[in-house]
Amino acid sequence: MPYPQVVLLGDSLFEFAASSLSGFSFQAALQSRLIRRFDVVNRGFSGWNTDNVVKYLPELFFEPSPSAPKLAYLIILLGANDAVLPMETTSQHVPLDRYKENLNKIVNDARIRAHNPKILLVTPPPADEIKLKDLDIAQGHASAIRSSAVTASYAEKAREVARENPGVVLIDLWQAIMGEAISMAPGDYQPGGPWLGSFENGKQGGLDTLLPDGLHMGGAGYRVFFDELKAHIGQDIVPEERGDYVLPDWRVLNPPKVNLVPKPLSLE
Repeated sequence: MPYPQVVLLGDSLFEFAASSLSGFSFQAALQSRLIRRFDVVNRGFSGWNTDNVVKYLPELFFEPSPSAPKLAYLIILLGANDAVLPMETTSQHVPLDRYKENLNKIVNDARIRAHNPKILLVTPPPADEIKLKDLDIAQGHASAIRSSAVTASYAEKAREVARENPGVVLIDLWQAIMGEAISMAPGDYQPGGPWLGSFENGKQGGLDTLLPDGLHMGGAGYRVFFDELKAHIGQDIVPEERGDYVLPDWRVLNPPKVNLVPKPLSLE
């Protein structure tokens, strides 16, 4: 019996979600939350943009069938590579309007919609161009290949797609990461002023911890993401109630001879 699936569709921000960073793994935490009820499937592809995803949609998703898993949740996190600045040394840029068009194609793909999944659309997180500048120059670029303001504009397009497509739920990762970064160093940001991580502000605040290389989340950043997601997936699961397991609990298969009261297993 195939387990219903939760698919993480995106770029390196999802590919790296399978790793343990500073003692936290986003994918492991999500799978633990959904264990025995859903399979978490990682379809994060480092370096991909929305053009790439749209091209390969027919190979990523299939029509529902009795022998194939149902797509129960689709979590989409794309845009960090679309927002790469068009330079002589870069190749990943997707114009803002086409980025929005591509997101619309993904959330309305007939194969995906046939499963009637809950679709969670995640904005790309902020870019810390202060840190990225040195790293990008070291790789042979003339300057930082991502801009704080440009990445913010791609996050806004993702918000528009969520607003304009009924049933698509927005996870505002940009706002969550920036809000946490400001709370970690409130003196580095003035309300209404330039955002943390921009050259105009000149300070990184908590982005230095949340985005260790200026682009990818570290363990603390993934924790912020997971906390945002928890309100939308698995929130109705009661771990001690096992009647919704896809395959039965051992107590059903092998009834205990003594009527014991099970206690939740603690892994801490």
